[in-house]
Amino acid sequence: MIVISVVTALVLLALATQAGIVAVQRAYPPQGRMIAVEGASLHVVEIGPRDAGLPIVMLHGASSNLEAMRRPLGDLLAQNHRVILIDRPGHGWSTRARRKDSTPEIQARMIDEALHKLGIERAVFVVHSWSGALGARITLDHPGRVAGLVMLAPVTHPWRGGVGRYNEIIATPVIGPLLAYTITLPLGYFVAESGARNVFLPQTMPDGFMQDSATPLLLRPREFIANAYDLVTLKDAVTEQVGRYGEIKAPVTIIAGEPDKTVKTNIHARPFAATVPNAKLIVLPDLGHMVQNAVPDLVKTEIETMIDEIVPAQAAAD
Repeated sequence: MIVISVVTALVLLALATQAGIVAVQRAYPPQGRMIAVEGASLHVVEIGPRDAGLPIVMLHGASSNLEAMRRPLGDLLAQNHRVILIDRPGHGWSTRARRKDSTPEIQARMIDEALHKLGIERAVFVVHSWSGALGARITLDHPGRVAGLVMLAPVTHPWRGGVGRYNEIIATPVIGPLLAYTITLPLGYFVAESGARNVFLPQTMPDGFMQDSATPLLLRPREFIANAYDLVTLKDAVTEQVGRYGEIKAPVTIIAGEPDKTVKTNIHARPFAATVPNAKLIVLPDLGHMVQNAVPDLVKTEIETMIDEIVPAQAAAD
């Protein structure tokens, strides 16, 4: 009798999950175009004038999608610049061909291919959190693509501890997908908002952030699993690439907060800035993890300052 009850409950949860997937995807449909790369497709949204000079590529962190970079920062930049927002592989509306596509190395290759197909030879990359490791990897493996790199609360170095037991469980074969396709979406509706609020601390999460950032897309099983793989493989990935950071030649600006509890500045931003030859570090007191939301005007100014310095130098070199 107990077995029948458990099976019945799982079936009902699976049906509720499928209905939830349909509802979420109708609420947050794709806004851009799909670019085929390495057996997968990347969802790309372009905003701003196309003929505005050096483009800006924006890459989101974990547990999010390109909308987390669009408002308010992307929209501010798009007033005067061509901005390319990309859903990382497995996130938002981008697909992922294999589980191993969770590494910065492979995602860097996919993004480089997508930009080539878009005709974007060089750009300034703006990366947040998890994508700090990705931005560094793109700069290392595809240096000709990167005119400059602006990093917001970036992950760059290995750290003590893990990434949350629930991510490790979801990344476990069989049991992870079983949970993802039954309880993750129904349960996520009750806990996702409080989790997002914690990431913003000590700032307050803006009203409407969950909807504006299309965060509920994360609760879909395929994306939840992809996100878990990104997180559980990240420490090994940064451990493998950390010894190469001294090779980075592009100008780098890093903006981080001292009380950031999600990605600690002393473990990541400070050591990275000390290693990279042409790095500028800005550490702000009372700034949490969501730098692009807390100080968008400052970030915009730093990006535009970098562009103003790059363009004349590039012209002189040509």
